[in-house]
Amino acid sequence: MVIENKALMAEKPTKIETATRLNRNLGLFHAGASVTIDVSTPAGQKAKFRTTFIGYLPKQYVLIQFPEPNKLGQFSQHIKQGTVITVRGLIEGHEGAVVAFISSIKQTIQLPSRIMVLDFPHSVSLQNLRSAIRIDTDINARVKIDQNYWQTTITNLSINGCQLSIVNGEKLVLSEKKVLEIIIEDKHGGSNVKLNGAVCNLKHQNDGLSFGIKFNTQSHKSVSQLLLDTISIES
Repeated sequence: MVIENKALMAEKPTKIETATRLNRNLGLFHAGASVTIDVSTPAGQKAKFRTTFIGYLPKQYVLIQFPEPNKLGQFSQHIKQGTVITVRGLIEGHEGAVVAFISSIKQTIQLPSRIMVLDFPHSVSLQNLRSAIRIDTDINARVKIDQNYWQTTITNLSINGCQLSIVNGEKLVLSEKKVLEIIIEDKHGGSNVKLNGAVCNLKHQNDGLSFGIKFNTQSHKSVSQLLLDTISIES
């Protein structure tokens, strides 16, 4: 999946700094919850990996499972003491909110499983993915129209909808409220993301077709995860 975050119109994250609030907001991560970690190399290379939140001890440390080794590639050598990572995750039961923090690896352990021990964070960001947030993107996808699949680009994204562009699609016949399926392939061998919604705001262009999609409620959890993978939260 190719993502370019060009612009972000978002409410400034609330920084949580007191010990009580830190514990309360980290507690929003349930043991076993899926989180995304951002890892940067000394050379400036960056990558995101999906993994699991294990738990934490107040004022001491946070425990995160190592991502699957076959997905780490060359980044495995950088998962070591002193590496700074960003951890982000959707709040369980609140698909429109994200908790995030920056920390560094305190140590790594191999038993009973491969675990990263992180320094306890000094601040935690809490951000709502409200419907007002719309992010410019460049996500390659396919859209199923009737029985045919067309290559498309998601040019912007929000919790409620997105804008699609199809090159050479000027001959396509679409109607408002027509329900379509969007498929985003996972380049790392995971499950593809599938979103469903209805057509709105049709615009014919010289080199193709641009139109909006209003997501149905069943797609909101997947859209929230996609927004989570796209948004860069400042701490």
